Amino acid sequence: MSKVEESVEVSVPVRTAYDQWTQFESFPQFMEGVERIEQRTDTLTHWVTKVNGAQREFDAEITEQIPDERVAWTTVGGEARQAGVVTFHRLDEARSKVMLQMDFDPDGFAETVGDKLGFVRRRVKGDLERFKEFIESRGTETGAWRGQV
Repeated sequence: MSKVEESVEVSVPVRTAYDQWTQFESFPQFMEGVERIEQRTDTLTHWVTKVNGAQREFDAEITEQIPDERVAWTTVGGEARQAGVVTFHRLDEARSKVMLQMDFDPDGFAETVGDKLGFVRRRVKGDLERFKEFIESRGTETGAWRGQV
């Protein structure tokens, strides 16, 4: 398993950042390679990704969700193996830190080499930067799910 940890500071309150992160179906708007996410139940999402021409589908189960604090997940079926957590930290009334930690299992030679060369880390960092641009340009979340898992 490989690990990646990245974070970004966003100029929105922690509640706004968290609420937007719970809108999984909006991820393709800021996550490179994510074509579609379907929220099937409160705790199950179906992902369709396309990276370097290779399309993959997998399911991810939300294993822990605490409003304004964290969302944790693990894959439960399909063509990817990963688990992770996103945590939300209040910096002040109008700023937050979003931190992503993920363990993943590269599949095959090309993904292993890409991981060793830092491609996954750069992609995650880019996704967080695009999340920052997305939420700051809106100033508000596109929706929210305040349930706890």
